[in-house]
Amino acid sequence: MKRETPISYEIVQECLSQSGVKHIGRASIRELVKLVSQIEAKTGERYVRMEMGVPGLPPAAIGTEAEIEALRQGVAADYTNIEGIPNLKYEVSRFVRLFMNIQVETEQCMLTVGSVMGSFASFMTISRLDPDRQTTLFLDPGFPVHKQQIKALGLKYENFDVYNFRGAKLRAKLEELLRPGHISTILYSNPNNPAWICFTEEELKIIGEVAQAHDVIVIEDLAYFGMDFRQDYSVPGEPPYQPTVANYCSDYILLISSSKMFSYAGQRIGMMVVSDSLFHRTSEQLLGYYTQNQFGRALVFGTLYSLSSGTAHSPQYGLAAILKAVNDGNYRYRDQVLEYGERAKLMKQLFTSNGFTIVYDRDIDRPIADGFYFTYGYPGFSGADLVREMLFYGVSAISLAITGSEREGVRACVSKVGRDQLPDLEKRLRQFHEDHP
Repeated sequence: MKRETPISYEIVQECLSQSGVKHIGRASIRELVKLVSQIEAKTGERYVRMEMGVPGLPPAAIGTEAEIEALRQGVAADYTNIEGIPNLKYEVSRFVRLFMNIQVETEQCMLTVGSVMGSFASFMTISRLDPDRQTTLFLDPGFPVHKQQIKALGLKYENFDVYNFRGAKLRAKLEELLRPGHISTILYSNPNNPAWICFTEEELKIIGEVAQAHDVIVIEDLAYFGMDFRQDYSVPGEPPYQPTVANYCSDYILLISSSKMFSYAGQRIGMMVVSDSLFHRTSEQLLGYYTQNQFGRALVFGTLYSLSSGTAHSPQYGLAAILKAVNDGNYRYRDQVLEYGERAKLMKQLFTSNGFTIVYDRDIDRPIADGFYFTYGYPGFSGADLVREMLFYGVSAISLAITGSEREGVRACVSKVGRDQLPDLEKRLRQFHEDHP
């Protein structure tokens, strides 16, 4: 049956049929990206694209200039040190001290080909510590690629929607799941992708204490470092500091991305910070896979070396320059990325004015922050069905079903939606509401 929708109904249907995906609402992010790009090419219509979490701002110019200079100096001809260039490791150590108020030696600060490589390397190395602990616990909703990594490594995972266990209720849930002794790691993002919830100090303390009691390693994904805009975490050496589980346990790995806060995603460089206790932990089990029985050395010279032989050379000079400027107080990255929060506020108003609801709407006792992501739903639609239906209206996003969420809805990323598109978004949402009263 032919329908009058903002984007040609026939062309969208044709592209859906050709995609090879059984239900596009449950497709991977990259599959959805490809489909929407095909529809745009065939129709000439521009979508309001919210499916992929990529920066929508220019990269930090300090980094770009430093990379250009490094390339002129000929670094492209040299293999980089597997551990990373010394001045960058120094600045990473300074960064976590100045902005998180934790002390970590430069040796324990490593560079990875984006934070995704950091999580993969962490899962791989941790799984070799104890053959009886091969399971990761995800505090969902979360980034779907992390589960894909676990599957690729032949490991196991458990998960639960943490939104149902906020505050003091989190302790009993974690105790229940960690008590059997098969969990090796806990992973979560903070701020959260996709829900944008932010753990309180009470919750981080609970995670740290329960993990410590059961000898579980915590992997804290800080892809959106400092982007809970309700607080200003961007003044070096002054509180408030970015909240972290590192204050409450001794065995942790911090994954810090340059992609969002510095808009440096294309250079694929992330930071992996390993606690002193974990870095120096030894296990004879590691010798079955590596030449070293110390976790930190096995991680660097066994896993990271095997995966990539190091991070690209010139991006290390770029990130080192950015971090030095941030650490010295000469570059306030927050001033630039605040735009994401302002866009989110405007976009959420457009959605809620046209019959949509915000799915994850509160941080315990206060409204959710405006930031890089928000979640929405519509009465009568599952999240997967809503993703599919909105393709006919020129709006693309991903279903919460692929994030481990137990709630029906959709994740929207605000980064690629320019303010010039807001009138189009409003018009399309209004027609959607009229067509689905």
